Amino acid sequence: MVVVDTGHDRRTGLRERKKQETRLALSWAAIRLTVERGLDDVRVEDIAAEVGVSPRTFNNYFSGKGEAIAARHLERARKIAVELRARPASEPLWEAIPNAVVAQFSLGEKVEDKHMTDEQWIAGVRLMVAEPALQGELSKANAAAEAELAAAVAERTGTDAARDLYPRLVAGAVGSTIAVVIEHWLHADPPVPIMSLLLDALDRLSAGLPVP
Repeated sequence: MVVVDTGHDRRTGLRERKKQETRLALSWAAIRLTVERGLDDVRVEDIAAEVGVSPRTFNNYFSGKGEAIAARHLERARKIAVELRARPASEPLWEAIPNAVVAQFSLGEKVEDKHMTDEQWIAGVRLMVAEPALQGELSKANAAAEAELAAAVAERTGTDAARDLYPRLVAGAVGSTIAVVIEHWLHADPPVPIMSLLLDALDRLSAGLPVP
């Protein structure tokens, strides 16, 4: 009998988890500081200090503030794809997708709950996402997010994300729905919970967007 030593695998897995935790912490710090101060008044050194790492460590993860800010959106999209793959195979696609999306936004709300209906916070986020300097990074993150979801949809439906239209159409529709919900949430007066908007939008999308 051959005994396999899995110690190396465990250490590698732990290192990867710690790296991912640091990456997400830096991304959230970049968002929080930018919302509070404005993009021009946040330095890489400030973001690194918030997490307790050096600017050099920040640069190991991100090329700049914009990439760090966009990283959180991309990570959420990746987790939606992971959640979709984990949904029961018997669950219809247009039930599985909303369930996967809502699961990840629910986790995010637990972290950000105190901010989600705070008018000052929402105003800061609105200014942040409108920053011209961020548009390129946000566009890249959106494209990567759609590719992640399309791959998961393709696996679930037995299609090819590179050659078939269907998985990319689904991913594009879901990505656009999330973007519209966020835009609506940012401009709602008075503020409304983002989860109620998301549930309503996903229900409409799953139903084929019937005329109201």
